[in-house]
Amino acid sequence: MTVTEYEREFVRLSKYGRECMSTEAIMCKRFKDGLNEDIHLYVRVLKLKEFVVLVDIACKAEELAKEKRRAEIESRDSRKRQLNRNARSVADVIPGSTVRGKPQRNPGNEMGNKNSSREQIARVEGRAPAITYAIRARKKASSPDVITGTFSLYDTRVIALIDPRSTHSYICMKLVSSLSMPIEFTEFVIRVSNPLGKCVLVDKVYKGCPLMIRGHCFPANLMLLPFDEFDVILGVDWLVTHGVIVNFGKKFIELKYESGDFIRVKSDKQDRSPVVISFLLTQKYLRKGYEAYLVFVMIAKETELRIESVPIVCEYQDIFPEELPRLPPVREIEFGIELALGTTPISIALYRMAPTELKELKAQLQELTDKGLARPSFSPWGAPVLFVRKKDSSLRLCIDYRQLNKVTVKNKYLLPRIDDLFNQLKEATVFSKLDLRFGYYQLRVKDSDVSKTTFRTRLSTMNFWTFLLA
Repeated sequence: MTVTEYEREFVRLSKYGRECMSTEAIMCKRFKDGLNEDIHLYVRVLKLKEFVVLVDIACKAEELAKEKRRAEIESRDSRKRQLNRNARSVADVIPGSTVRGKPQRNPGNEMGNKNSSREQIARVEGRAPAITYAIRARKKASSPDVITGTFSLYDTRVIALIDPRSTHSYICMKLVSSLSMPIEFTEFVIRVSNPLGKCVLVDKVYKGCPLMIRGHCFPANLMLLPFDEFDVILGVDWLVTHGVIVNFGKKFIELKYESGDFIRVKSDKQDRSPVVISFLLTQKYLRKGYEAYLVFVMIAKETELRIESVPIVCEYQDIFPEELPRLPPVREIEFGIELALGTTPISIALYRMAPTELKELKAQLQELTDKGLARPSFSPWGAPVLFVRKKDSSLRLCIDYRQLNKVTVKNKYLLPRIDDLFNQLKEATVFSKLDLRFGYYQLRVKDSDVSKTTFRTRLSTMNFWTFLLA
């Protein structure tokens, strides 16, 4: 079964098991698990989450596997034919050899010429196929399917393109000219093709090139290829050798070194552009049964809602002031602090404060005094103060009334539970929001109990006219 037939059957059957393929990433994983072993070798290192891209790579890997098998068969047959040729046919192949009527060569030279001719014919006729998809300009390095990394090769900084769709790894000629590296010839002349359909014959390789990153070496066999876009292209052979994990979504790779730990190498550029397909390709996917969604997008200009935009509020501006203008009026019910019999005034030692806290304390005390909410006091009572840092990194002034709470008479009635209060709202449809900033200092304290609210600081001793929380 070809990849195309497998994909068509996979899509058809997946419609009956949508609960098993809730996301496209799970769909891609199950599709990879069902591929043939020779194709699975090329796609297993890829962390693809787009089903269309995975199918496209699998089809190209299938073509590559077929061409590779065909080349191996042709190479094996050519070797058999060459071994069965007679001495005359060998003489015809060797440049500068003589034919009948000419002086004969000595056996030693003839055997050497035979061996060299066999190597030459095997290298010419036994071309192994290879594919590289990385022939692109550096300005396109921000494409979603391009991952680049910076390595060190013989103390030279190189930009490497991670290309899982390339069968081999390559090095550009300009970089080789500046480095003195030992070169070897390949067993076969390798024909490298790119997506544009152009082919290049490659027969030189630099084996064991030490690619260094963060003090760790990851050797690579780099073939000499005439390209200028990147310094190095790292293909499937290097990825499989070092067990590299490729993540196209977040554009990084993970390299595993000797101790078993992983090194994460992020792409040099993280810019991502939207994936766009043509209208004809969209029709093709629809005919194959892919799901499509029509989205209607509108740009809604959000305006900041202000209190003045509510008509009823504009009619009663005095009820919604920015700041409380004065103390709350005297009402029928006032807040009282009832203490146990025999309680004497409680005064607690001060807490230590940093210079920055003392500066903030002075500012907040001045604000309370200006608003008339607190005043200086000479009461024998005194609770310490401290600061608590809020989520926005500002400081909230808190007064430690714990000792006062211990001698306070508790309420005789039961306080309502929050669960019971929520149950009463089960049929409510309209709710209002209370700004907690206006929930402070709303309840006036009885004149006889004002002295019990006294708090002490290093700057002064003060008490409240109102209850802190209402």
